[in-house]
Amino acid sequence: MDDMDSRLISALRHDARASLSDLSIQLGMSRTTVRTRLEKLQARGDILGFTVVLREDTLKDPVRGLMMIGIEGRGTERIIRQLQGMTELRAVHSTNGRWDVIVEIGTDTLERFDDVLFRIRRLDGVVASETSLLLSTRKSG
Repeated sequence: MDDMDSRLISALRHDARASLSDLSIQLGMSRTTVRTRLEKLQARGDILGFTVVLREDTLKDPVRGLMMIGIEGRGTERIIRQLQGMTELRAVHSTNGRWDVIVEIGTDTLERFDDVLFRIRRLDGVVASETSLLLSTRKSG
């Protein structure tokens, strides 16, 4: 992936519905070049698809947050497997730095959110966590 591909992906993240003509003007490429690059990105699997985010999708999880988790020793894979079985988790990310895993949590109430935090903290091998509630989403995807 080169700089032009990165710029194309960035433009699509901003507006995935942009026309080929609009993208070509924005990126300073011909319409044919934009189409060819887009097709190659899809064929290689760099772009897996396009999606629509509806307002109701964000309303089903009015309480959302990110939980950073510190794991003791070599238990990361086991804990990730346990986390993947929790229906309230929208995503499980491995990461570097201070935290070993970051999970995205979505529930309908604060009480359920608190219950999820409690269950995760009780997992054998979880030694630290920090959680932030998501107040609003300015950009997604």
